[in-house]
Amino acid sequence: MNNREFIDEVEVAIYDTRFQLLYHDAYEIDLVKETPEMIREIIRKKSIELYQEKYQVVGLLYEHDGETYVVTAVAYDGYGYAKLSALQEVLAASWVGAIFILGVVGYIFSRSALRPVSDIVKEVGQITAYNLDARVTVQNENDELGELVVTFNKMLDRIEKSFKAQRMFVSNASHELRTPMAALIGELEIALLKERTAGEYKEIITIALQNSQRMVALVEGLLNLAKASYQPEQIKMQEVRIDELLLDAREHVLRAHKGYKVDLIFTQEAEDDTLITVHGNEYLLRTACINLMENNCKFSDNHTSCVQISFWENQTILRFSDVGIGIPENDLENLFTPFYCGTNRDYASGSGIGMALVYKIVHLHKGEVEVSSRQGEGTVFT
Repeated sequence: MNNREFIDEVEVAIYDTRFQLLYHDAYEIDLVKETPEMIREIIRKKSIELYQEKYQVVGLLYEHDGETYVVTAVAYDGYGYAKLSALQEVLAASWVGAIFILGVVGYIFSRSALRPVSDIVKEVGQITAYNLDARVTVQNENDELGELVVTFNKMLDRIEKSFKAQRMFVSNASHELRTPMAALIGELEIALLKERTAGEYKEIITIALQNSQRMVALVEGLLNLAKASYQPEQIKMQEVRIDELLLDAREHVLRAHKGYKVDLIFTQEAEDDTLITVHGNEYLLRTACINLMENNCKFSDNHTSCVQISFWENQTILRFSDVGIGIPENDLENLFTPFYCGTNRDYASGSGIGMALVYKIVHLHKGEVEVSSRQGEGTVFT
């Protein structure tokens, strides 16, 4: 055969249609065991092809001089299998090379992709309680990492604000408590220096009692200020009627201060109970009303607070007014600052907590508080 260097021919057999073997060139090997069924299939299909292990088998009909013969041949395609083996080796080497290249490229890309995360982790690790003003650098606010960093920075803003408020609270509280404590200790030490008359002891005890009451009021104010600094979800809220709340606050003020007077004026009737009902904390709201009433009475000669209740759309409006000395314009901008005592402190003593407490309580309940005042005419808190 002409293709012997490419195909290793093994054997050829010739049968007649009656399954009589006419020729076989390698009968002793006989790789293909022809059967009557195979011969009939060849006669029916004219030709067949199949594999036995790695050998290719071909069967076909051949006509010569009016006779029909069945020819079967078996060959081993060594060249084809050699090429196939070489192809497999090339594919295996390519696969290994592709995996290696993919791993290197993947490592480079992953390092590049995770570098911003590593930078963020490094920056976050440098933020402590002593540098809460530091912020994580935002590379791109429009991607997911940028949104995460922006959210984290906002959280740092809240934490920094809380830390500053806590430091200020501790500092101011210790300062404010030191004054009445020092006065109380001083009075008692003076009382022990020598024997005194009953009247002198009574005077000293009265001063000590006033300082003690001032400390109690200050501590109570500090506790209320701390409560008003909670998050809304930390405070128990319920439906509260404003009219009943104001009556309770009025009774508390009159019971604590015999010379004070509080007038409640409803400027319009509430057609719906929801207009005079708010969702909030009854204790804190009552505390805010008490502070406003006491502030009116304290800084007016007639010690009177006029409270007006009105409604507009879905809002309840309360006005606490007096005809007192008024608030200087320079003090108005700091009126709601904790522990700030303006120039009116000579007229009446105070701790500087009340108005800051009112501001926090109102804003905690998603309300607004405004103040207008004229010196010598009075003040209105709305």
